[in-house]
Formats: sequence, C-alpha cells, structure tokens
Amino acid sequence: MPTFYNDESLPSPVFPGSHVVSDDHYIFVSGLTVVDIPAGAKSLGDVAAETRCVLEHLQRILSNVGSGLDAVVRVDVHLTDIEQIEVMDSVYAEFFDGQRYPARTCTESSRLYGNAQVEITVMAQRSGGTKST
Repeated sequence: MPTFYNDESLPSPVFPGSHVVSDDHYIFVSGLTVVDIPAGAKSLGDVAAETRCVLEHLQRILSNVGSGLDAVVRVDVHLTDIEQIEVMDSVYAEFFDGQRYPARTCTESSRLYGNAQVEITVMAQRSGGTKST
C-alpha cells in the first residue's frame, strides 16, 4: 500500500498532491524548484545554482526516507531554456555516479512555478529492492 506524505522542511503543497509517495519498491518525489525550498529563492535565475539547490534538497528528502541519489532510477528535468542544458548538466553530473546515470528526460517548459528556471522530479528504488546492473 502506498504511503503519502509531505516533507517537513517544505511548505505544504499549493497543488492537490504530496511531496513524496512511496510503495514497497519505489519512492516518487514531486517536481521541485528553488521556489519550493525555504531560502532557495536566493538561487532564482541562475540555472547552475538552481540545479545544485534542488538536487541537494532532493538528496536530503531521499535520505529522510532511507534512500539516496544513488538509488534514483529516473529523473525528469524541466528547463525554461533548453539552451541551458549544458549548464544544468555540469552540476547534475556531480550528483551521480558517472557509470550509472539514471534514465532521464529533459524538456523545455516555457514557464515553471515561481519563475524558476529548473524543476526536477525523481523516482528512486527503495532499499531492499532488486537492483539490476
């Protein structure tokens, strides 16, 4: 049975949904922007800084549920300007093992919540699940 909850360090969602949903196999974290993160707005407008802030927060959220970025199997990235993908990628690559990057989609979205430049959603495998290499 899935578990639905909101991360205590984030404001309550302004959408009808949960920050995190987990089941016996996976952890799903809703899209996150710097606008969602307390003090994250100081990064607003800088793609590299936004990416770093969001990934650090996602890392903390996953850690709180006994997982981590090393267990992430899928990532969705939304950028307001796809021309900034190399900037985002340079920071993104620091957070993952270069031999085991998660499956990823990256799209251009003309407008993100709060005028953020980057939004990232992750799906991670729960500990105890079967990993394939």
